[in-house]
Amino acid sequence: MTATTDGSTGATMPPRAASASEVQFTTPAADGVKNAATRAVQRATDFLLTQQDAEGWWKGDLETNVTMDAEDLLLRQFLGIRDEATTLGAALYIRDEQRADGAWATFYGGPGELSTTIEAYVALRLAGDAPDAPHMAKASAWIRERGGIAAARVFTRIWLALFGWWKWEDLPELPPELMYFPKWFPLNIYNFGSWARQTIVPLTIVSAKRPVRPAPFPLDELHTDPDRPNPPQPLAPALSWDGLFQRLDKVVRGYRSIAVRRLRGAAMNSAARWIIERQENDGCFGGIQPPAVYSVIALHLLGYDLEHPVMRAGLQSLDQYAVWREDGSRMIEACQSPVWDTCLAVIALADAGLSADHPQLVKAADWMLGEEIVRPGDWSVKRPGLPPSGWAFEFHNDNYPDTDDTAEVLLALRRVRHHDPDRIEKAIGRGGRWLFGMQSKNGAWGAFDADNTSPFPNRLPFCDFGEVIDPPSADVTAHVVEMLAVEGLADDPRTRRGVDWLLAEQEPEGSWFGRWGVNYLYGTGSAVPALVAAGLPTSHPAIRRAVSWLESTQNDDGGWGEDLRSYDDVKGWSGRGDSTASQTGWALMALLAAGEKESKTVERGVEWLAGTQREDGSWDEPYFTGTGFPWDFSINYHLYRQVFPLTALGRYVHGEPFTDRGAGAAGAPRADGEGG
Repeated sequence: MTATTDGSTGATMPPRAASASEVQFTTPAADGVKNAATRAVQRATDFLLTQQDAEGWWKGDLETNVTMDAEDLLLRQFLGIRDEATTLGAALYIRDEQRADGAWATFYGGPGELSTTIEAYVALRLAGDAPDAPHMAKASAWIRERGGIAAARVFTRIWLALFGWWKWEDLPELPPELMYFPKWFPLNIYNFGSWARQTIVPLTIVSAKRPVRPAPFPLDELHTDPDRPNPPQPLAPALSWDGLFQRLDKVVRGYRSIAVRRLRGAAMNSAARWIIERQENDGCFGGIQPPAVYSVIALHLLGYDLEHPVMRAGLQSLDQYAVWREDGSRMIEACQSPVWDTCLAVIALADAGLSADHPQLVKAADWMLGEEIVRPGDWSVKRPGLPPSGWAFEFHNDNYPDTDDTAEVLLALRRVRHHDPDRIEKAIGRGGRWLFGMQSKNGAWGAFDADNTSPFPNRLPFCDFGEVIDPPSADVTAHVVEMLAVEGLADDPRTRRGVDWLLAEQEPEGSWFGRWGVNYLYGTGSAVPALVAAGLPTSHPAIRRAVSWLESTQNDDGGWGEDLRSYDDVKGWSGRGDSTASQTGWALMALLAAGEKESKTVERGVEWLAGTQREDGSWDEPYFTGTGFPWDFSINYHLYRQVFPLTALGRYVHGEPFTDRGAGAAGAPRADGEGG
């Protein structure tokens, strides 16, 4: 991949994989590759074991972009609690992330992004950086060249409106009366994905209150025309969906002037109760940073002082997202991933050949068992009769277990020989029953809700950033199908519907779209092992197309990589990017499941992983290979670079799980009851 003069990754020439006729194979004999892989597996196993917490869990840093840090400072400024140490730590991190052209990107090596750059700039102004300082002048010029504040997304302009840097009147309206829309009505809050729902409910209060705190400085330098900072936005054609919803927003704005005060007040109180009912035991809201900051602001606007137990716990939970680094910088995680990291680590270590009753695996299983969710959450709105179970992504997020974590936890538990096997069987039975119940009507699975596919939320002028619904995806469906197949349920009609959906979703060239990981490599690395586990022969046309696609996208160095731009430019970037440890792991997992262990393609991939491993057994990976919202919000899971290479190398050395080697624990119970 060509580096541009500003040090970022160039977007014009994605790496081209060499054809089979062009490659000059210089790999050692297969036994040499096997020995290298075996050594790499041992080193990686030793390293990963050292990363486990004493309580049994693993958690790597979850790195996103500087909007988390900027909004944290803006929140503290709004509440009047910003302190010098926090400000200096955040500013140090934000400055370090600035590109040479003055902008900030949303992922490593990515292009500058306007809203991210505006928020970073404002945060540095709060930290005392002068607007005429070279790095600030370069940033403000970059912002003006791209339309200034007026061209920023809605969420950025909301943050600016809190301080009078933007007019509330020039933002889309979000009335709190939305709380009273019945569940059958279009655009009720349960039509939104869980993350959007948790954000929108508190923002209805903020939108109704329209608070303004005195701005500590002007931002004239971020407008293309300071005398006309809020230019009118053009309307889309009236007969288009966007045009219809823009005009609907004008109607809602008009309603504001005639809204019944008692009704509006009651709606805001209903929203506040909804928020408080969903506060977790550690004080967070939904286990993720954006709903937490907006919930704290909303409750504060309704009169909750900062010493109120709900507010105090909420603010303390935000501190838990802070990662202080050795250089004194402070990075904010958007959320934390201990359940996800732990189940993936257990699977990797089991695949690496660690004994199924190894004390650290048993301790991890104990911790995961304790994280099962045993009460209904928002998912029960669509599935009211379904008994609760499931696992969430975070330490605390009982309202929102997700099918992806649940499937992988159950796969991990199956790999452990526990001292209380009956407890394992019952947990797997409950989790499997819950997963079956969360199947959408098309046969596939979304992450947090069933049938969360309304076309209307994405059309709202308010929703101009990220995904706001939770339709089924290939990667999540594949993980659920794989888990069900491992439990002996491959022939269950519900599992077969998932298989049929996956087959229908395959791209023409042989890959699958990756909703929660980057991108086609992730989707393919998830789908192929699941389909083979569910009984598809490796000779099946879908499997052979996937193998051909993976062969065609292998980089010259033997690894695989895919840039996040594949979400925006499929033809240019699908399966293309600098080789990374996690994405090479995904490709190898698919190829090994497809029976390609003896192929030169696999050998070269294994050799690349073994050759790029560091002395301590880890891998380095600055690239972002995880996804919150495709293209809009990207994630670097710091543990991905450890667990997926180890999983792939372990399967290369020891064989595929549940086939050659058998399960970590004996037996495969039914997943529709309380266990075997």
